[in-house]
Amino acid sequence: MKKIDIACIIDDDPIFVFGTKRLMQLANFCNGVLVFKNGKEAYDSLKTIIISGEKLPDLIFLDLNMPIWDGWQFLDEFIQIPIENAVTIFIVTSSIDPEDIKRAKSYEIVSNYLVKPIKMDDLKKLMEE
Repeated sequence: MKKIDIACIIDDDPIFVFGTKRLMQLANFCNGVLVFKNGKEAYDSLKTIIISGEKLPDLIFLDLNMPIWDGWQFLDEFIQIPIENAVTIFIVTSSIDPEDIKRAKSYEIVSNYLVKPIKMDDLKKLMEE
């Protein structure tokens, strides 16, 4: 199993963030975690990381329903930034709307669509990929 260097969670739900970070810790999933409460905060911070030449997260868990900028707004802006190393984005949301699932597939950068909550098996599968 391959351990992730840096993971990122973009979600406004503190209980989900706490639980996911705890699962990551138990699974020895990653070396570090960045957490942002909305898409705008994440976009601004990740853009700064790109501009300064620092290492981006290897993967992002992105919620769709958040205040300020939702997941779609984040995606629409983030894909406009030229990035040297690919970032894998997993949409992790409570939405089971077929339109959301269809829309997620239209983004090349989105690797998968997971319905909350994340389970230990989900993390193990990601580490095997």
